[in-house]
Amino acid sequence: MQARTRTMAFKAVLLAAAAIAGAELLAQGDITITPIAQPVTDVGIGLALPTASAVNVPSAPDAWGGPRSGGEATLSDRVVDYRIEATLDPIAHTVDGKQTLTWRNRSKETVRSVYVHLYMNAFQSRGSTYFTEQREAGNNATIAPGQWGSIALRSVTQGGARVDWSFVHPDNGPAADQTVVRFDLPAPVAPGASTSFDISFLTKLPRVVCSTGYFGSFHLVGQWFPKIGVLELPGERGAIRTRWNAHEYHHDSEFYADFGRFDVKLSAPKGYTVGATGELQGAPVERGGMLTHHYVQGDVHDFAWTADKRTAPPLRATWSAPGSPLVQLAVLFPPDRAASAAPALKAAGDALSYFSKTLGPYPYKTLTIVIPPLNADDAGAMEYPTFVTTTGYNKVVPHTAAAFDLDFVTIHEVGHGYFYGILASNEFEEPLLDEGLNEFWNYRMLRDTGQQSYLGSPLLKALGFAPGFNGFDVERHEAPRVEPADAIGQNAHMRLQGIGPVYVRSSTMLRDLEASIGKETTERAFKEYYRRWKFRHPSIADLRDTLAEVSGQRVAVNAVFAQQVYATAPIDDRVSRLSSEEEVQDKPGAARAWRTSVTVRRRGAPVAQTLLVRFADGSSETAVWDDQERWRTFSWVKPARAVSAELDPQRLHYLDTSKLDDSRTLEPSGRAARRWAGDLAAFFNILFSLIATV
Repeated sequence: MQARTRTMAFKAVLLAAAAIAGAELLAQGDITITPIAQPVTDVGIGLALPTASAVNVPSAPDAWGGPRSGGEATLSDRVVDYRIEATLDPIAHTVDGKQTLTWRNRSKETVRSVYVHLYMNAFQSRGSTYFTEQREAGNNATIAPGQWGSIALRSVTQGGARVDWSFVHPDNGPAADQTVVRFDLPAPVAPGASTSFDISFLTKLPRVVCSTGYFGSFHLVGQWFPKIGVLELPGERGAIRTRWNAHEYHHDSEFYADFGRFDVKLSAPKGYTVGATGELQGAPVERGGMLTHHYVQGDVHDFAWTADKRTAPPLRATWSAPGSPLVQLAVLFPPDRAASAAPALKAAGDALSYFSKTLGPYPYKTLTIVIPPLNADDAGAMEYPTFVTTTGYNKVVPHTAAAFDLDFVTIHEVGHGYFYGILASNEFEEPLLDEGLNEFWNYRMLRDTGQQSYLGSPLLKALGFAPGFNGFDVERHEAPRVEPADAIGQNAHMRLQGIGPVYVRSSTMLRDLEASIGKETTERAFKEYYRRWKFRHPSIADLRDTLAEVSGQRVAVNAVFAQQVYATAPIDDRVSRLSSEEEVQDKPGAARAWRTSVTVRRRGAPVAQTLLVRFADGSSETAVWDDQERWRTFSWVKPARAVSAELDPQRLHYLDTSKLDDSRTLEPSGRAARRWAGDLAAFFNILFSLIATV
């Protein structure tokens, strides 16, 4: 995930009547792009709604061409082909590009217009959707004069004929936003046919912001080329008719694109180290003081790269696992962050091993990890196919916050290679499928490998203070603490509390589901989800149905999704009363007995609860509370007085608003406070800023 401050989501959009004001805002950027405005009488196929979010209807069995068996000629059903030649000017911080984009019409309809993303225009002016939403969220940060970014279309042709184009606003964003453009085609594309566009463009990189841009000689080039939207067919991700899916670049969302092949030639000055998505094709070719690096990668949906003349010699290794090819690993890093290179390499290899074992094989032959230099940290913590950026430190001491941060961010971004990369979910509309699933699988990995969240500094560690916490305990505090304003399944850009709850509530919900249906069952279900939906853009409904089918617990799975994914149901059960009184005996000499009563109350959604009551003689009683009632009283008559009553002794429900009211004792006891001491991690959770920054 991009390193952003995420608090409140999109509340309102500027009206079309603000076009004049929008134009004034646009002028505050460095480049003004004027579209070729032509009247269009037939724009053809419609667009996905701005409000589109969690899909409730499973995709058709043959969606996206059906499951990939492995016997096909390519890993994915390739829809696009990008051939790009790009030249970096490291002084002007521009990329001069020529691109041939070939696109196949998968639908049964003639296509007369296509939609293309110009993501870099999010950083063109204060009037973009991105910066408008950022201000709505209370963040007034902006880009300094002379450091804005943009992408200008110099020419667009189809078969030699000029393509007319105009900026559009699929999400009703501000008039000044220029992140989506519609090409109106001189030659319509028949069903099943392909067409090619020759595009000349100039990308101006911003000072590093939102995981792209430059600082000094360092350049991270992401979302830098014209990228076509996704044409979804009936039966795919809830679509009932053919539609284009092409959202504006929002402050709290990311990307979604078709699979295809990238053949990219990157020219940078000699002396610059270049890294990119895919496999390098032979040695770079020198000409006129420039080196041209040729990269090719199939079965991916994006392409990013980096160039820097200060990069140290890369740290390289290989990785392999059953079912995966031999993978060439490379860490690119500046000399002042050399201490981070080896830990990042190890974390990446460990993550590949875990995800390959628990989800499915990693299918590519390369993985490049980039550590940004000092003052370019906003370029860190981002994922692209076979290419990720992480964080970096000049000193890495084991069992400290910095060491854990480096490990976790690297694991997180490699994990995105599965959920964002191979499964290729729609991050605009269903961020649960990427950020949520990835966060859960990250903490699952840490749990399974015995790693903890370390929160101390090197100084505290030297003094013998290195507190460590279970990752899910850290998440547990944050997830239920604030009443959620939006369901987990809500889209990324229309969230009152920002994107953060998607991370923590999704992770905690899935942790609770795993505790309910079993660890082995959960892993088996996710392996099937990966096998069935890799390279196919699944929906939330597809995830739900796979989990339900494989686990054999459809009622339980559907209930969790209904309560937490499609709704905002809090969980708040508690022990409200415990009494244990000696019974009055009618007969002299009768054995003493105590009547114990426990009242439990429910102030949220019903979940199956277990009540454990312990007695002074060492015995215990267990009761199950799994009905819809708001309260229940359980009673026992036993020859011993009760000591304590506890709900959820197996710790199944981390989404419960407070675990401190889950138990009561007849005598004062600090056991509950000690047992749930992980709640202290709330303070550290804020300081640590893992949530909503990776």
